[in-house]
Amino acid sequence: MEILDAYVKGMPTGQKVVDLFEGEWSSKMPDSSLKSTPGTADLFDDARITWVADELGAFAGRCVLELGPLEGGHSWMMQQAGAAQVIAIEANTRAFLKCLCVKELFGLDRVEFKLGDFVCFLENNHEKFDVTIASGVLYHMSEPMKVLDLITRSADKLFIWTHYYDGAIIKGDSNLAYKFGEVECAIHEGFQYQQALQSYKQALDWAGFCGGPERTSYWLTRDSIIGFLKSVGFEKITVNFDHRDHPNGPAFALCAKRRPA
Repeated sequence: MEILDAYVKGMPTGQKVVDLFEGEWSSKMPDSSLKSTPGTADLFDDARITWVADELGAFAGRCVLELGPLEGGHSWMMQQAGAAQVIAIEANTRAFLKCLCVKELFGLDRVEFKLGDFVCFLENNHEKFDVTIASGVLYHMSEPMKVLDLITRSADKLFIWTHYYDGAIIKGDSNLAYKFGEVECAIHEGFQYQQALQSYKQALDWAGFCGGPERTSYWLTRDSIIGFLKSVGFEKITVNFDHRDHPNGPAFALCAKRRPA
C-alpha cells in the first residue's frame, strides 16, 4: 500500500465510513442502508440492554459507565433510551476507532468514548455511577476476580454478561476443551473462588478480534461470580439469558443491586 491508496473518491457517505473497517465488524448497523461485514450480532438492538432497563430502572437521566463498548451498539441504545451521560472505555484501538465512526454516524453527543484500559480507570476512579454495564468483558481478563471487585465499587447497580467455566460442559465439547486448562482454586480478599485458564488460539488471527489484551485469560465459574457479588452486599441478583449451550461456551447475564447502606 502507498499513501495515495488511503484517499477516498466520490461523494461522502456513511457507507464509506463503515467500509474503513470492512470485514472487521461484529455488529449490524441500526440503519439497514449501512452494510457492516461480517456484522452478524444485533448489538444495536440487544434484548439484554432492554432487560437491564426493566430490572435496574430506565436509563433516562442516568450516568452510565460502560466497560468495553466494542463498536458502540449498547452505547447507542442507552443514548436512545435517554441516558444523560455514557462514559465508555475501550482498550482495543481498532474497536475504539469503530466506536468513533458510530459516534459520528449517529450523533452520539451524550456518549464519551475513552481509549485506555478500563481496569486502570477503575483502580483510579472515585466517582459512583448510576449503573455500570460490563457486557462481554469479564471472561477476557487475566485477573477477573480483581476486576469484578473493582466493578462492584463503581456503582450500586450492575449489569454483567459473561461466559463462565463449567467443566462438564466445556470438557464435553471438542471445539472448546482444547482451549482450557484445569480448574484452579484461588482467594481474593478472603473470598475463595474457582477459575480456569483459557487460550484464544486461532482467534488472534482475525483483524476484528474482540478479546482481551493478552493471549490468555481466566474464566470464573458461575458460582464464583454470583457468590462474590453476594459477599460484597449485592442482595438482589437476577439471572437471564442463561445459555449453557452457547457455541463459544456457557454464558449468562445478571443484574445486581446492592442493599442500601
